[in-house]
Amino acid sequence: MDAHPGFPPALDYLLRLGDNALILGQRLGEWCGHGPVLEQDIALTNVALDLIGQARSWLTYAGELEGQGRDEDQLAFQRDAWDFRNLLLVEQPNGDFAHTIARQFFFDAFHHPLLEQLLHSTDRQVAAIAEKAIKEATYHLRYSSEWMIRLGDGTEESHRRMQTAVDDLWMYTGECCTPDEVDEAAHQSGMGASLTAVRKSWEERVKDILDQATLHRPEDDWMQSGGKQGRHTEHLGYILADMQFLQRAYPGMEW
Repeated sequence: MDAHPGFPPALDYLLRLGDNALILGQRLGEWCGHGPVLEQDIALTNVALDLIGQARSWLTYAGELEGQGRDEDQLAFQRDAWDFRNLLLVEQPNGDFAHTIARQFFFDAFHHPLLEQLLHSTDRQVAAIAEKAIKEATYHLRYSSEWMIRLGDGTEESHRRMQTAVDDLWMYTGECCTPDEVDEAAHQSGMGASLTAVRKSWEERVKDILDQATLHRPEDDWMQSGGKQGRHTEHLGYILADMQFLQRAYPGMEW
């Protein structure tokens, strides 16, 4: 599918980066006060805050590039679901702790090498945002990898739950590293990443961690897609209804 007629490829690309961080940060924020233990409650909240900070940077730059006077708040709170460009993976429900960890790990294994590529972007602002974000993403990847191993290679119950989470979320992983014309245009211009290189890193990381966690890669390689083009699951609508309520009810309100 072509980019949204109102979104030039460079803007569309920035929205993808910002929306992934925003929606996953919002999801993780739902754990605040509900974590399995206090330490992990705080850890998940910190990851959420990191992602929200990254989203602000990407969406601020997107607003500047768009040139229509929209800031990060307007892009976050005043777009409809079909204008969001996040991966389907990040909008999936938290489920139990195993599902949250599997979702986080699959995203982190994609996000870290993506940011490594963006460090070399010919767009100075993209490279600067990536330089800051990769420090946080390094921790995120270590955190989710360690929990994948701990739960997968833990008790019979934790292993079962972790394998179920991997099986349930696997169909949403293919979209991460499958390029479309927006990804290709961003890469060819020097602004964006090579998803071919990102895929290689993702596959190596996922295989290594699944092996250490004694978890099995699902055999079914059929993948869901569409999030990057604005076609989402019903879950995104519920996220936005919660996240955008106040700004929609009281437009222009400053706190």
